[in-house]
Amino acid sequence: MIKRTIPFLFAAILAHAAELQVQFSPSDTHIQYAVTSTLHTVKGVFRVKSGNIRFDPAGGKASGVLIADATSGQSGDHARDDRMHKEIIQSGKYPEITFAPDSIDGAVKLDGESTVQVHGMFGIHGGEHEMTLPVQVHITNGDVNLTTSFSIPYIQWGMKNPSTFVLRVSNTVKIDIQATGKLSGVQ
Repeated sequence: MIKRTIPFLFAAILAHAAELQVQFSPSDTHIQYAVTSTLHTVKGVFRVKSGNIRFDPAGGKASGVLIADATSGQSGDHARDDRMHKEIIQSGKYPEITFAPDSIDGAVKLDGESTVQVHGMFGIHGGEHEMTLPVQVHITNGDVNLTTSFSIPYIQWGMKNPSTFVLRVSNTVKIDIQATGKLSGVQ
């Protein structure tokens, strides 16, 4: 009986909070990227440094930031990664990649599945770019899992095109994020 009441009490407490917060776990949050070329698709990962998002579960206002370590990007090929860091994303000069939400379109269920659109600013390579991300959210007993997939037009955003005479690289990079965190009420 106690096991059944705890989720109900947790949901009741959160339901009365005007704003909720998710503290993401860097070790359990994964960012993968993929960029296609004429010869193959390059896949790699970035590590998350931190993430803390506040939001109204009914939709509307959101704040906070998810921060990735730009210097952690790796594809498994040292020479390609070295070029990516020095010439493309210039991670020595721009060591963080961020997403700072400002609003959510749609309601977030405190228990179960939700699909929402999260609007905010994507920061990379010294620039801020307005984006709306499709986000799938699953919450169970205060544990939050979210996933999103989107593409960024990195060349349009001022980064160098890595194409060569023989190797033609796509103008966009596909990003997949799987984030895990804990939900709490904010007073």
